[in-house]
Amino acid sequence: MDMGCNHTIHKHHHHLGWDNSNAPVLAMKPGETIAVETIDASGGQLHADAGLDDLKALDFEKVNPVTGPVFVDGAEPGDAVAITFLDFHPSGWGWTANIPGFGLLADQFTEPALHIWKYDTSLLKPAAFTGFGAVPLKPFVGTIGLAPAETGLHSIVPPRNVGGNMDIRDNCKGTTLYLPVEVAGALLSLGDTHAAQGDGEICGTAIESPMNVEIKIDLIKNARLQSPRFETSGPVTSHIDRQGYRVTTGVGPDLMTASKEAVSRMIDWLCTTNGMSAVDAYLLCSVAGDLRISEIVDMPNWIVSFYFPKAVLG
Repeated sequence: MDMGCNHTIHKHHHHLGWDNSNAPVLAMKPGETIAVETIDASGGQLHADAGLDDLKALDFEKVNPVTGPVFVDGAEPGDAVAITFLDFHPSGWGWTANIPGFGLLADQFTEPALHIWKYDTSLLKPAAFTGFGAVPLKPFVGTIGLAPAETGLHSIVPPRNVGGNMDIRDNCKGTTLYLPVEVAGALLSLGDTHAAQGDGEICGTAIESPMNVEIKIDLIKNARLQSPRFETSGPVTSHIDRQGYRVTTGVGPDLMTASKEAVSRMIDWLCTTNGMSAVDAYLLCSVAGDLRISEIVDMPNWIVSFYFPKAVLG
């Protein structure tokens, strides 16, 4: 894997939890670049020819591996590591699944479901979805973070103030992400790459797709960040905006309940007008639709909206 970067890390250098005692696989200086090979979120348990039995056999102790960690020379607690995403080299395949007990509507979707995607690695064509439409592609890193100060092994699943499983789809090419440093050397790791995702990742999975990522590392001394921040290099939804959206809402005093209602109503709309099954609509909403807080000031009720791009349906 030679991409013209200063350093390379292969996917066999990975780990399955945040731990500041993990030995770094390499050290790099601020200003240098690195090419990182990743494993998909299943940890290689799913593949381009996987079926439902493979999903049912998924070992959750092996999911969401991250490649690394990388020691950043000069990084000390209180500093920030700046990661600029230079380029993505997609594999051309991915998967989206409904995993029982996981996802925003886990109480409604209790049976496993799996969709395997095949897509154009040039990213010029949307990825087809079971005859119902096609999803524009926007590769990004779902999980990227630094080691926490707290000792011991910590789950890879929830996001943290030092990053982690953030699933922010705008951590894509051109974006610079800033992460607060809590331990000497920062100990940066990344993985869980996605070919596309809607804001919210409502079923719990995106187009989970292994790919190689090129990044540049910089160091900001004494930044004193309290949580991640990032800067994009341009518009964030221009790849899906042009044909407009269908939008459903949830209204009430609880944002989680309103979010569930907004998504459920979009699934109903897609099923009624486009003839797809509820679980297909759920998976498609996860990889292409966006949850937004539209209003949070008019007590006692708030409004959450779910935006589904018309471009996906052709």
